[in-house]
Amino acid sequence: MVDITHKSFTLRKAIATATVKASSAETILAIENRTVPKGDIFEFSRASALFAVKKTSDVIPDCHPLPVEFTSVTFKIEDLSVIISVEVHTIYKTGVEVEAMHGASVAALVMYDMLKPIDKHVEIQNIRLLEKQGGKSDNNKFINSELKAAVVVCSDSAFKGEKEDTSGKAISDALEKYQLKNIDYQIIEDDFKTIQSTLINYKENNFDLIIFTGGTGLSSRDITPEAVSPLIDRHIPGIMETARNYGQQRIKTAMLSRGVAGFSGKTLVLTFPGSKKAAEESMEALFPQVLHVFQLNDHQIH
Repeated sequence: MVDITHKSFTLRKAIATATVKASSAETILAIENRTVPKGDIFEFSRASALFAVKKTSDVIPDCHPLPVEFTSVTFKIEDLSVIISVEVHTIYKTGVEVEAMHGASVAALVMYDMLKPIDKHVEIQNIRLLEKQGGKSDNNKFINSELKAAVVVCSDSAFKGEKEDTSGKAISDALEKYQLKNIDYQIIEDDFKTIQSTLINYKENNFDLIIFTGGTGLSSRDITPEAVSPLIDRHIPGIMETARNYGQQRIKTAMLSRGVAGFSGKTLVLTFPGSKKAAEESMEALFPQVLHVFQLNDHQIH
């Protein structure tokens, strides 16, 4: 199965349809009058679709078990066709397209089985995904390739060349994945004045986003939050709360990160931990949704 441990819980929806086509008006009349010998095809198909949605991961190997939190099964008759519609909702890390399609297909198969004694030419047609929401398909609306971004590594040892930076490069690579093309990168010391002057310089040069990595822990040299906080005009606590919560679901020590976030003027400032893994997890937790701040009416891209 595909690894989805890096994904976050979001509301995901899918609607799938299947068409059962009869060969005569008499079949449709029997359906409408509930006189099909095997019973009410709508009720049997609806119950079967509900079972199918919930059992999808049991019969399709690569589907993850997930919480099905809403399912709707509806029917519409058009000429000689019965159109089955199955809508499924979940709040989870992966989508429910296959669950909806599985429900629609099983409902259609049950309908076929119940109709074949009275209609030898009944057919199942057009099982397809009609609509999906949530997950990757929604992420593109946050992308803005015009943003100017900076990645600043706060590390004495990396600045002195005693170790290679990995977190800053990981953040830069992730930003490129979200189509940010104008990315500046530098390594500085864990020094209060240097951190502040670096932020001020980027702000004065109209950078939209600055991500500091390193200096958010509990050692005596971890001073990035102390240096950055006085320069933030509007704190956004939910940003780093989200990153910490995401991290804690994977490693409990993520609660010790003291990162802060907010606007310094019109520049969004984020402060991430200094380890590569923690920086990558912060990116997974926040991007691309955090870029929504640049779509708000009162914010103009520099």
